[in-house]
Amino acid sequence: MSGGPAGRGHGSKQPWGGVRPFSIKTKLGALVVVSVLITTGLSVIAVHTKTELRFITVFSMIATLLITQFVAHSLTAPLDDMNAVARSISHGDYTRRVRESRRDELGDLAQTINVMADELEAQDSQRKELVANVSHELRTPIAGLRAVLENIVDGVTRADPETMRTALKQTERLGRLVETLLDLSRLDNGVVPLKKRRFEVWPYLSGVLKEANMVASARANMASGSGSHTRTDVHLHLDVSPPELVAHADPERIHQVVANLIDNAVKHSPPHGRVTVRARQGSEPESLELEVLDEGPGIPRTEWHRVFERFNRGSVNRPHGPGSDGGTGLGLAIARWAVDLHGGRIGVAESERGCRILITLPGPSSLPS
Repeated sequence: MSGGPAGRGHGSKQPWGGVRPFSIKTKLGALVVVSVLITTGLSVIAVHTKTELRFITVFSMIATLLITQFVAHSLTAPLDDMNAVARSISHGDYTRRVRESRRDELGDLAQTINVMADELEAQDSQRKELVANVSHELRTPIAGLRAVLENIVDGVTRADPETMRTALKQTERLGRLVETLLDLSRLDNGVVPLKKRRFEVWPYLSGVLKEANMVASARANMASGSGSHTRTDVHLHLDVSPPELVAHADPERIHQVVANLIDNAVKHSPPHGRVTVRARQGSEPESLELEVLDEGPGIPRTEWHRVFERFNRGSVNRPHGPGSDGGTGLGLAIARWAVDLHGGRIGVAESERGCRILITLPGPSSLPS
């Protein structure tokens, strides 16, 4: 939830190869040199013109004070500006920025403050969006459940199995949403340990696909608007090469990744489309490269960097196939975090048709401890 404003400052604009020709040390050194030169020059003038030393001393002090005042103002004025911006940020106003017109240490500090303000503004925006989206996602099943129960209480409908099944669907959706949010919270806090082991890829992924088919069939029979796909017209295809391929990872977390990617791919597939899960050997022993491909409308390149953000549902026209309400936009975020826990990479890759998600998982020697 990464370009963006944060990319501006950490490089620190220094076109002089790290040497600042107008650094504060240089300015202070120049102040001392100029003061000495003024005093020396006035002393030489006094000797040649036989001027009294007290007048020369007064003139020298005045000139030195004026120059010092000028230099001091040039150093304190930007600090006052930074202080005002920092005070605004502490009060929740992230719109103000410090002018970055200097080529010294204060200029670097201004850049750092602006980068901090950019990042805080982005985080504040994400927080507000998170609250709004969570409220929206919770409101829908709660409203549906309330309507069903009100109808039963008012005698409009009877508490027959079909009505209670409708109430159960909304309760299950609430449970899935809360569980998903808890998963993200645990991932964010780093309290989800990895239980890595060696496993055979073909039987493992085959089980994941069979489970996805079974869950979709069960939901379709209940006509659930759960946010997960209820489609049974999409064919799931597994391609593992070589068949004896093995990997070293946490099977539970990889199950989350693959299941969420399949769910997302099926939602975006055309009627009677095909979703392919492909597994290949990575560059290291027991490393793994996974691909999930669908035949849907694909993802615009401008959206590639955003698809793994929380609650992002994309901006393509008619993105979801029949039997889907669009979901919560959390599945791909969970997939990204699970891959990150393994020290791997996940992203959208080039594809002639539809969307292609590429996952790279390192071998055991590269996995984080």
